[in-house]
Amino acid sequence: MFTGIIEELGTVVAIDELGDSARLAIRGATVTSDAAHGDSISVNGVCLTVVDNADGVFTADVMGESLRRSTLGALRPGSAVNLERAATVATRLGGHIVQGHVDGVGQILSREAGDQWETVTFALPEGLGRYVVEKGSITVDGISLTVMAVTDDTFSVGLIPTTLKLTTLGAKGVGERVNLEVDIMAKYVEKLLGKAAQS
Repeated sequence: MFTGIIEELGTVVAIDELGDSARLAIRGATVTSDAAHGDSISVNGVCLTVVDNADGVFTADVMGESLRRSTLGALRPGSAVNLERAATVATRLGGHIVQGHVDGVGQILSREAGDQWETVTFALPEGLGRYVVEKGSITVDGISLTVMAVTDDTFSVGLIPTTLKLTTLGAKGVGERVNLEVDIMAKYVEKLLGKAAQS
């Protein structure tokens, strides 16, 4: 489990393509400081398992399913990535409960700069709009954000200077793709209500 509060911007060092999977090597001084084999690290919102950790670089295997359902397959050496270590029982829940399980890939539709912050609007993949509500939480590339506005197939968020400076969203342009994870509670509520309606 994660909180969606990015700890650092990492850099992809190498990608070893292994048929229908890949092994990523990612540099990140903070997340590797106490990482051990088997630990979980969120990479652009995708929960990956540490295989090895040495000299500030960790490696993780990515199966074909994750490559197809996220933007990880588009990463190249030198790509910047948002990194967060898994939460502990002592962690402050500064964002919201994030699983690191991508629900779909969205696209940046527009960016509007304000004096101190920026409004970014994203396209929602089909079927995800029902889980997104105004003032609710959504995860974009691993970042916990509050929804400012939502339609059936779009949503908008406000990015403060800290988010613009310390995450990949500060540099992504219109048309670029992002990993989306909706609030898990919405999916559980839908399932429970569906079962109640059938009883």
